[in-house]
Amino acid sequence: MTDTATLELEVATPERALVRESVTNVQVPGKNGYMGILPGHAPLLGLLGIGTLTYVSASDGKKRYLSIHQGFVEVLEDHVRVLADVAERAGEIDVQRARVALQRAQEEGLNPALGVDPGAALLAMARAQARLETAEQK
Repeated sequence: MTDTATLELEVATPERALVRESVTNVQVPGKNGYMGILPGHAPLLGLLGIGTLTYVSASDGKKRYLSIHQGFVEVLEDHVRVLADVAERAGEIDVQRARVALQRAQEEGLNPALGVDPGAALLAMARAQARLETAEQK
């Protein structure tokens, strides 16, 4: 049985486990917008979008940030499991690389002569923007 003021957060990608700790709250980028999750939340299974996952560590009260790019979220009364296609901590993000990726995606999206699928260019822009926004939070 866990403390009723906390919940266990797990964040993993196919490559690695990023987080497994007690937290007081979590904000997750869902497919249709952000979801705030507190201890005792109703069970939920949903799709992740692209954005910044934010949580507050129960051990030190500090807010932490992860860039999340699609996947699934499972919420139980005292547990949140995030299975992301891609995720990285704010401090791990190469800001210059993210800026270059955003610039390239914008150019590809605006120039049909390059032959890039507009949907793929929009997704690339969203991923790069999420990485930049997350990196600014560290």
